[in-house]
Amino acid sequence: MRRSREGICEPVAMTQGEILVLLAIHLVLTGLPGAAAALFAASRGERRVPVLLAVGLAGSGTAAMLVFWSYYGSHELGQTVSFFLAFGSATACGWCLYDGGIETPLLRQLVTPLALWALGSAFLLYLGFLHGGSDQPLATASTRFSHPLPSDSSIPQFFSDWFYAHGHNGTPPVFPGEWLASDRPPLQVAYALFERTFGWDQNGLHYQVMGVVLQQLWIVGLWALLLAAGVGRLTRALLMVTVLVSGLAIVNGFFVWPKLLPAAMLLAAAALVLTPLWTELRKSLWGAALFAALCGLAMMGHGSSVFGVIPLCAIAAWRGMPGRRWLCVAALVGIAVVAPWSAYQKYGDPPGNRLVKWTLAGVVEIDDRSTTEAIRDAYSEAGFGGALHYKVENFRMMAGGAEAYEGLKSGLDSGSLNEIVGAIRSVIFYNLLPSLGLLLIAPIAMLIAWRRGQREPRDWNFALLCSAAFLIGAIAWGLLVIGSEADRTAIHVGSYLIPILGICAAVAGLRAAFPRFGACLLGLNAVLMLAIYVPSLEPLPGTVYSPLAGLLAAVSLAAFAAVSLRREPAPRTAAVAAAAE
Repeated sequence: MRRSREGICEPVAMTQGEILVLLAIHLVLTGLPGAAAALFAASRGERRVPVLLAVGLAGSGTAAMLVFWSYYGSHELGQTVSFFLAFGSATACGWCLYDGGIETPLLRQLVTPLALWALGSAFLLYLGFLHGGSDQPLATASTRFSHPLPSDSSIPQFFSDWFYAHGHNGTPPVFPGEWLASDRPPLQVAYALFERTFGWDQNGLHYQVMGVVLQQLWIVGLWALLLAAGVGRLTRALLMVTVLVSGLAIVNGFFVWPKLLPAAMLLAAAALVLTPLWTELRKSLWGAALFAALCGLAMMGHGSSVFGVIPLCAIAAWRGMPGRRWLCVAALVGIAVVAPWSAYQKYGDPPGNRLVKWTLAGVVEIDDRSTTEAIRDAYSEAGFGGALHYKVENFRMMAGGAEAYEGLKSGLDSGSLNEIVGAIRSVIFYNLLPSLGLLLIAPIAMLIAWRRGQREPRDWNFALLCSAAFLIGAIAWGLLVIGSEADRTAIHVGSYLIPILGICAAVAGLRAAFPRFGACLLGLNAVLMLAIYVPSLEPLPGTVYSPLAGLLAAVSLAAFAAVSLRREPAPRTAAVAAAAE
């Protein structure tokens, strides 16, 4: 900040070094509770890296929710719990490292996803501020990689301000657009409450950097999934880079609405379900608690996570239904995570169902009807033919309807490079299948490889499981979302687990079918995605390109790719051990 001649504080653009310092601060604050949880589990004998990463993500989210409810109790209690968690986590990490009996090779394996998380966050921050704008971070993020986006990314910041100052005293004010605090789950609010305890600012850069760090937790979740699946080293690296440079991660990682954060939790849950780990964990009660905690925290991140939970539960049941005790433990843990917020929605700031009614019933206007009543009225008004039309529109939206192709044609006809790139960005933002771009070649390549009988088994099996989860999730999503003009299955309406699993299926399928061709195609795809998203189409007044920011983004991306290629031993599960014997 700087002070004008009138004595008013004005925001100023921060240097790249200052942004790097903020990044380091928020990486440490976000990572400490999760690192403590993972290291404690390791000190108690857990040696499977994917499980430790899942424990870390669950521990991080649980700590944040504990801070949220503490601040809801009182400001003083919230500060006390925040300081206790930060310094207690640091102490626990130190103790586990000093006297926890954790082998150095295991620690090195745990450092890899942390390094990837830090490098991925740095890449996105410097790419986002490539054309400046750090003095207006939220405004910059709303237009940097897409058409002007709504104010949704500011909602967690707005309500964290309220709960930080007032706790449960009074009802939170209504966010512009008539959003109640109870309309959106509070996980990102919880992280903001924890981290603002140790320092904050007025122009939103702390919040923006923290938001990028939170959204990039998908890196940890996806790394856990790939390690547990045992895919090939080059496949793993190509997959990590493909997701990092995808429109999904770039747009939704820099525009920090809380959508990639819950996807990180669901990816960790997928690591327990879509891999050989499920053989063991479906018989373990603590495995039930871990899976349920991750799914519950995803729901506390965004309600659309239900569209990601459904395919995971379906695949889990198909691969081996757990016993009654397992299901009871999972249900109790899930209720423990979700029930306090449900109670707040009903009693603290009712009704808290606007987003659900909008998604499932197409009700945009605020009214007094319950969710069930709104859904019943919407389908009664539409009738059978109308409801069927709605569902067709949902699947057409996923496939890229006429509007998407008309937008592309309009951009091409304009002859303006900015309009062409803007039209491509719009399709990638809204339409599920077109967003995959060159990766849509994967099903054809897999069909050819299947007919020839030539395929790499590990990558192939992983591709098939991800494809199944992708299809189940997409079908459930298309059937449950209303599909009226008010709300259809644009990518941002659903769980981001679904498109990430689609990318996983495509990359692993390409590598299993035609390894060299797949690697070349994925390299070309990465170059094209960078060409689409590097330019700033609607820069804010007074901003210019920063060569230093470009260099730092390029170095971060190169380092991310190099670390992704690091050789990691396959996780040793009971099934793997039995096969070895």
